[in-house]
Amino acid sequence: MGATRRPLVMRCGALGDMVLLTPFLRRLAERYGDCVDLVSSGPWTRPLLQGQPGVGEIHLLESRRRPYWLGPDQWRVMRALKSFGPRPTWFLDAGGIGRHLLTRAGIGEEWIVDAEDYPRRTGEHMIERFDRIATQLPQALGGGHAPPFALTGTRLAVHAPARADLAGWLAARGLADRPLLLIQAGNKRTMRRGDRRRTSNTKYWPEERWAAVIDTLATRYPEHAILLLGVPSEAALNDDILACVRSTRAENAAADLPIPRLAALLERADAMVTVDTGPAHVGAAVGLPMLVLFGAIEPSLYRPWSATGSAVHCLGADPRGALEALAVEPVLEALAALPLRARQ
Repeated sequence: MGATRRPLVMRCGALGDMVLLTPFLRRLAERYGDCVDLVSSGPWTRPLLQGQPGVGEIHLLESRRRPYWLGPDQWRVMRALKSFGPRPTWFLDAGGIGRHLLTRAGIGEEWIVDAEDYPRRTGEHMIERFDRIATQLPQALGGGHAPPFALTGTRLAVHAPARADLAGWLAARGLADRPLLLIQAGNKRTMRRGDRRRTSNTKYWPEERWAAVIDTLATRYPEHAILLLGVPSEAALNDDILACVRSTRAENAAADLPIPRLAALLERADAMVTVDTGPAHVGAAVGLPMLVLFGAIEPSLYRPWSATGSAVHCLGADPRGALEALAVEPVLEALAALPLRARQ
């Protein structure tokens, strides 16, 4: 289709949102015969998506809400887009936030497919909705829609440097030859200041219940080491969980997991128990079997969806949407049915 037809996507989302975008990016790359450029935000976007199949240039914004005249990051992105010229563009953010950059870059309405024109259907997963949007054609290309794609889940390639880095990291912790099980108890709401049990933290699950899961895993899989994941601000939660754990084979690995190492670790591990959060989607994208605990979000909308078909078992909360209402017994029962990753 020529250089001027190289697709552009604007999507500024959390870690999990960007993983869920990977099938969409692959679809457009296949259809247009070129990599897809991306306007996004968040420090996770480049280490997560740079070098992935179908992904071209990544332009990062620090803030979409800051007035344009106060945003040098917006000026930089606008100039880069303007230098390329009009092209098929998919705007996937709610409320039109940031769309002014496309207008300033000379990308007219006739080139833009806006996701808000295609609201979610009842029971539709986010990947299914994005697949539907990916078939829509901008008016500049005739409008209407192209043939649908064969639906697939998320997939991330783990690069050799990340695997080498993980190998050194595991060796330094004395885990080079140990099989691994993972726990992701924290989420972005537990990272905020205040009581973890506050009503707004619908993904909070009590520390003693996580400890029961860890002790069950330690008994069932005596050869495995158990690592508690997270970002630095989740390390304190992990420490509080470990204070309730009887086993000595569980370790707090939060504060030491940049995105490439995290992806390599999830690729290397045998299974994970996690709340509905970004690392769960990364795990699915690298084929990790998982048990995922959901709070207020419907699993039908955001469940991790692996292109490899790896097992992803989801447990939802009570009708109020509070994960804290989920007892430990159903989790342990679901855990018994979760297969470990098959090894060659």
